[in-house]
Amino acid sequence: MNFDIATILVLVIALMSVIWLLERVWWRKRRPAGTKEPYLIDLTRSLLPVFILVLLLRSFVFEPFRIPSGSMMPTLLVGDFILVNKFAYGLRLPVTHSKFWDNQEPQRGDVAVFRFPLDPRIDYIKRIVAVPGDTVDYRDKQLFINGEPQALQIIDEYIGVGSGERETGSLLALEMINGTEHQVLLDPQRFDFGHACRVLVNGPIVIPEGQYFAVGDNRDNSNDSRCWGLVPEANLVGRASYIWMNFDSALPGLPIDWRRLGNRIR
Repeated sequence: MNFDIATILVLVIALMSVIWLLERVWWRKRRPAGTKEPYLIDLTRSLLPVFILVLLLRSFVFEPFRIPSGSMMPTLLVGDFILVNKFAYGLRLPVTHSKFWDNQEPQRGDVAVFRFPLDPRIDYIKRIVAVPGDTVDYRDKQLFINGEPQALQIIDEYIGVGSGERETGSLLALEMINGTEHQVLLDPQRFDFGHACRVLVNGPIVIPEGQYFAVGDNRDNSNDSRCWGLVPEANLVGRASYIWMNFDSALPGLPIDWRRLGNRIR
């Protein structure tokens, strides 16, 4: 059985709460006078509030994630540690992921974390490019939303470093979605649709209610909605907000790019 961190925290809190409750109603009364409180009881009383606070922060405020792949380059690099806004799309209970409070709906251009539809144990991060009611298409390296091509301007050849060095030679481009500009990578040597990415191969599709279309900024090196389909609203985890640390062991010398720390994710 696979447990995520939230599940582990809930189980630890439940166990510590039982220990604390037994101490309050049973063990304390039966302990001989003058006997020192057991170390386990003292440790439980000290750590229980800490674990509860961590669970609340991770579940309802911000949760940290590490970027393991280059599918969102150049926006996010391998080794970036990011903070994900957990209340941006409404609040969900830990473990069950049931929503109990609505907030904003995802917008086109949002960089979002979601549970992978084909295996919800895995978290994915992509850019949402189409929302319910939109018609989305992708051809000749360009996105089309509701029949309109999204502005795309080639600006340079990309030079990667560290774990992203393999993307050197790709084309660096500026894309505009929903009035927000961001960078993408394009590989002129690759076709729009690989063998496993056939969702849009027959033309545009309409996004149904409660579903979203998400793609990586590294357009020709991303396993995304073009390959496996749509992201259900129930799978959303939150909106990626800030880079708080970068650690890439493939970087020469000190494996930290200090320039990325504190950058807002757009």
